[in-house]
Amino acid sequence: MIPTHKESDEVLYPNDEIVFVGGADLEELKRLALQNPRRRIRLCAHHSPNDHLHEMFIVHTKDCYVRPHKHLGKVESMVVLEGEADIVLFHEDGKVMQVIQMGDLNSGKCFYYRLCEPIYHTLLIRTQFLVFHESTEGPFMRDKTIFPDWAPQESDSGVRSFIEHIELVIR
Repeated sequence: MIPTHKESDEVLYPNDEIVFVGGADLEELKRLALQNPRRRIRLCAHHSPNDHLHEMFIVHTKDCYVRPHKHLGKVESMVVLEGEADIVLFHEDGKVMQVIQMGDLNSGKCFYYRLCEPIYHTLLIRTQFLVFHESTEGPFMRDKTIFPDWAPQESDSGVRSFIEHIELVIR
């Protein structure tokens, strides 16, 4: 694994000025994701939340709940390296707008997307692991990520029924 320091159990930053990532690094990230309560981890290629460009290698396991959210004033792109997921885009009122089926290059599905508008979105992970590269603009400001009232928080008991409802709607 590349030399890193932890911001938390879910966020790692590189120690070195030159960052390179190989398959063994992604395998280690998958192992670390399984150890985290929220079953996810990210390796930042940038060095600080204040950097202007944020590039991250992110691992989510199948049982991750990604609460629908949108980013104000930011562009976000994603490249799937391993696994499959559905990106679900929502209207402001919580109705499903669009579903983008994503997978790695060999899956035959879209492997890249870019979201230029502040649209609510979530990920439904379809494989044991989803490994992806995400890029967005910095600096990171928590108050620029908006969560809708119609989507339960991770700690809410209604998460499972919310996901089941989305699954029924998109099938």
